[in-house]
Amino acid sequence: MLTSLAIRNVVLIEALDLEFGAGLSVLTGETGAGKSILLDSLGLALGARADTGLVRAGEQQASVIAAFNPPAPDHPAAALLADNGIDMEPGEPLLIRRMVKADGGSRAFINDQPCSAALLRELGGSLVEIHGQHDDRGLLNPRGHRAMLDTYGRCDTAAVAKAHADWRVAANALSQARETVATAARDRDYLTHAVEELRTFAPQAGEEATLAEERAAMQKGARLTDDLATISDCLTGSDGGLAQLRQAARRLDRIAGEEPLLAAVLESLDRAVVEAGEAEDRLAEAAEALSFDPARLDSIETRLFDLRGLARKHQVAPDDLAALGDDMAARLVAIEGGEEHIAALEQDVAQKADLYRVAAQALSAERQLAAGRLDAAVAGELAPLKLDAARFRTVVAQLDEGQWSAQGMDRVEFEISTNPGAPFAPLAKIASGGELSRFILALKVALAERGGADTLIFDEIDRGVGGAVADAIGERLSRLAQSNQILVVTHSPQVAARGAGHMLIAKSSDGTVTRTGVHALDDAERREEIARMLSGAEITAEARAQAERLLERG
Repeated sequence: MLTSLAIRNVVLIEALDLEFGAGLSVLTGETGAGKSILLDSLGLALGARADTGLVRAGEQQASVIAAFNPPAPDHPAAALLADNGIDMEPGEPLLIRRMVKADGGSRAFINDQPCSAALLRELGGSLVEIHGQHDDRGLLNPRGHRAMLDTYGRCDTAAVAKAHADWRVAANALSQARETVATAARDRDYLTHAVEELRTFAPQAGEEATLAEERAAMQKGARLTDDLATISDCLTGSDGGLAQLRQAARRLDRIAGEEPLLAAVLESLDRAVVEAGEAEDRLAEAAEALSFDPARLDSIETRLFDLRGLARKHQVAPDDLAALGDDMAARLVAIEGGEEHIAALEQDVAQKADLYRVAAQALSAERQLAAGRLDAAVAGELAPLKLDAARFRTVVAQLDEGQWSAQGMDRVEFEISTNPGAPFAPLAKIASGGELSRFILALKVALAERGGADTLIFDEIDRGVGGAVADAIGERLSRLAQSNQILVVTHSPQVAARGAGHMLIAKSSDGTVTRTGVHALDDAERREEIARMLSGAEITAEARAQAERLLERG
C-alpha cells in the first residue's frame, strides 16, 4: 500500500508531502489545478520516462519519493527485490526515489540502492496500477490476461508446469544424444584409425617420465664406459700398474731374505698389491653396473620420441593419451549403440509430450469454464455503468505447438464490443477514455479476488457521466476499496462522497509564482468541496444539503 508521496520541484509543485491511508481516497479540484501533475509525479517514481519538462522552472532537478508498506514475503515485489539483491529491513517501509535533472539524465533508487529505470517500472507495476485514458499497462496488456483468468478461476497450473518441465528435460536429452551421435558419426573414420593407433601403441600414464629417467641413466653410463675401460687397462693390463706391482713383489720376495731391511718394504708392497686387487674388483663391479645396451637405449629413445609425437598430434599431454583412447573408443561405441539409445529417448519424449497435452487440455477446459463465469460477472457490471450496449468476452484460443509453455497451450485475451453489431476488439482499442476507465472498473470488480497490485489509481473514471451512473461508479469503487487501496481523481460529487479520505488539489499564485498544493479535508471542508462540485462557483444551501446527504450515504 502507498503510504506517502514527497514531491519536490515538479512543474507547479514546489514542495508537497502527502500521506495516504487504506480504502478509497478521492482527489478533487477545479480543472487546471494540477491533478495531472500529481499523477505524473507518482508515475515518475514508478518508472515512467524521465522528462526534463517536469523540472520546475529555475530549479536544477526534480525529485519524488514514494513510500510503501513492506511487501509480504509472497508478494511479487518481494521476489523481485530479492532477485536484484535489494535488501529490505524487517518492518521498514519500501522507499522508491527518482530524480530528474533539468539538463537531462535521471537517477533511481530503491531503499537508497541505485537501480535501473527498467527495474523501477517492473517493481512499480507490481505495486500500483494506474488506469487512465492513455494507460497501456495492467488490464490493457494481453500478456497478463491469462494469469488473471487463472487466478479468477482458481485454475491449477502446477501440473502443466511440471509436465512441461519434464517434457523439456526429455527433449533436451534427446537433442544432446542426437548431436553426440551425429558428431561422432562424422568422425567415424578418424576415430577408428585413432583408436587402433592408440590401442597398438598402448601408452601408459606416467610412461614419459619413466622412459626419460631410464634414458638419462643410460646416457650417463655411455659417457663413463670409455673412461672406465681406460682406467681398467691402466690398472689391469699386461703393462698395467697391478702387474708391475706383482712383478716387483715377486722380485723383492726373492732378495728380502738376504737383507732384513727389505722385509718392511716387502710388507708394504704386499699391501699395495692387495689394495690394487680390491680396486680392480670394485672397478669391474662399477663398470658392470654402469654398462648399457645400445639397442635398449635406441629403443627407449624411439619410444619416447613416438610418445611425444603422438601427444602433439592429438594436442594432449603424453600422460593423457591413455584416457583419450578410452574416450574415443566410447564415442565409437556410442555410434554403434546410438540409434537404439535415440529410439528410447524419442519414445520418452513422446510419452512426456502426451502427458503435457493431457494436463494442458485439462487446464484449457478449466479456463473455458472460468472465462464463462468471468464474462457473466463483467456483464452484470456493465449496465449500471452506462455500458449496457457493450459486450465483453474472454477469448481462450489454442496456440501453435511452438508457443506452448509452462503456462499451457492457451492464448487468453479480454475483448469487447462497444456497440450492437460491432465486432469484438481488444480492450486497448476503446476510443473513449471515460468508457475505457468504466470498463476497467467493471473488470476490476469482477476480478476483485485475483490479487495483483495492492494500489489502484483511476484518473477521471467518471468523465462524461453523472447521476445514477456516477453513483454506480462510486459504489463499485467503494466495494473494490474493501480489498485494495484505491485513489481516484474525480469531478463527480457522487464518487467523492464515497471516499474514506478526501484531498483537494488547488493552484495559487502571488502574482509572480504559481504553485499547486494539496490539502487533506476535514468533514466540514469535505461538505463544502462536494457542495462546490454540485453547484459551481456559488455554493447554495441546497448544494450543502445535497452534499450532506451524499456524505451520509457514502
